[in-house]
Amino acid sequence: MLRDKSLIPLSHQHQHALALCVRLDRALQATDVDLEAWQSEIQAIFQQEIGIHFAAEEREIFPAARRVPELQSLVDELQGEHAVLRDFFRRAAARTLDTANLSLFVEKLAQHIRKEERQLFEGMQKAMTAHELSVVGAALAEALKGASDTCILPSQATRLRPKS
Repeated sequence: MLRDKSLIPLSHQHQHALALCVRLDRALQATDVDLEAWQSEIQAIFQQEIGIHFAAEEREIFPAARRVPELQSLVDELQGEHAVLRDFFRRAAARTLDTANLSLFVEKLAQHIRKEERQLFEGMQKAMTAHELSVVGAALAEALKGASDTCILPSQATRLRPKS
């Protein structure tokens, strides 16, 4: 299903976060992980985009989705996942994640994003009218004003390198 234009800003941010997951997963598989640099990048993306993204979802998307009975338990799951992910971001900021934690972070963040895209957004688009989605979209645009519009560029230490 095509993404409704009201939800596209969140989908773009999901793409940014998935790009981080792919790069970090590749670094972990290559055992080429600069823990300090990756945790710094994770902290930066949370401050510049994901923290605002989570707040916008919690303020605008989740309440709208809760009005759809078949989405209520999914919203509860997603809200719980936000708490788990916030803890990973907090730990990255404190520089307490090791490679095993980074791997788990990648897994949890990617799963969460896919669940929102495939279940929450699809469910909202099926259950809500175009007008309801546009009202949510307008509120969402306002809530996302402080977020970065571009993907954070990787540092030299977190940039993927071609295999030798």
